[in-house]
Amino acid sequence: MARDYYGLLGVQKGASQDEIKRAYRKLARELHPDVNPDPESQSRFKDVSTAYEVLSDPAKRQIVDLGGDPLSSGGGGGAGGGQDPFNNMGFGDIMDAFFGGGARSRGPRSRVRQGEDSLLPIELTLEECATGVAKDLTVDTAQVCTLCQGEGTAEGTSRQTCDTCKGAGEIQQVQRSLLGQVVTSRPCPVCRGYGEVIPDPCRQCNGDGRIRARRTVRANIPAGVGDGIRVRLPGQGEVGPGGGAPGDLYVEVREKAHEMFTRDGVDLHCTVHVPMTAAALGTSMTLATLLDTEDLDIRPGTQSGTVLTLRNQGMPRLRGTGNGNLFVHVEVMTPTKVEGRQAELLRELATLRGEEHPELMERNHGGLFSRIRDSFAGGH
Repeated sequence: MARDYYGLLGVQKGASQDEIKRAYRKLARELHPDVNPDPESQSRFKDVSTAYEVLSDPAKRQIVDLGGDPLSSGGGGGAGGGQDPFNNMGFGDIMDAFFGGGARSRGPRSRVRQGEDSLLPIELTLEECATGVAKDLTVDTAQVCTLCQGEGTAEGTSRQTCDTCKGAGEIQQVQRSLLGQVVTSRPCPVCRGYGEVIPDPCRQCNGDGRIRARRTVRANIPAGVGDGIRVRLPGQGEVGPGGGAPGDLYVEVREKAHEMFTRDGVDLHCTVHVPMTAAALGTSMTLATLLDTEDLDIRPGTQSGTVLTLRNQGMPRLRGTGNGNLFVHVEVMTPTKVEGRQAELLRELATLRGEEHPELMERNHGGLFSRIRDSFAGGH
């Protein structure tokens, strides 16, 4: 029994060639093995491909319309039943055949390309981060070859058109299918897609048009930077192949630890040690900040752990105005060794304050035993 080629494509018997082509294109999108690896779909793809091969050939289609099968034995010959007319053709090749008749020429690619960005770490003190600094940095990057000026050719020579691709930068291959000739392109293996060859490369850069060398770059680091911040220096990175425009250089800040201050964003913290007597009586002291000096007022009775805030004495805001704050943590120092007259005076002070026999106290809540008593009383 003759196969229903029209039914395989889902078109009517009187369908035009355009309708047949659209129907096959739609089914190929759904069933091609590159798109749908399901075994049943692959079998259907072979059937619809065979149907399209038959119906796109006027002679074979006439046999179908007369009730025969051009692919059956004695039925007119052809590709043979069950043969995949798109064997070894990828889905992209089939779509190219439908959408413009083969490969699109891209032309030779340029030897001149944009350079890569570079990254360079830089160590800064907290003071340099606070004020900003200009530093001369030594960088080792690709630069334009001083001998050939980026051309890549030896002195007195020039590039030549590739004989293999004739300057196109690609070579084409022609494959036959039931749709006709399908043309695919790939980069020329001789010139690597450039369309030109360098018979006599520059002896300094070996044809690349650039060399590695050291140079000095001035980096202006703004005030307020911190650890991990990157400062961009446009056009100071790697020169591209063929003498192409350089990329950017990024300077990454690595902030050194400070002996006095610790940093929390734009705020700073430090600790001052105050003698017990000064904390009890009150005192004033001069504190050297990052940018200036400040008078620190220690009020009488200041306790250890007290935090004093100095407004606008922190780090400058990198992308804003003003500074953060400086938080001064007070640590009251109790003497570890008291002898002689010092011990007598302290005992006298303890007597005057009624502190000869101290009791464990919780601030504003009485003694330890009174709190234990109150807790039991509350339970009843």
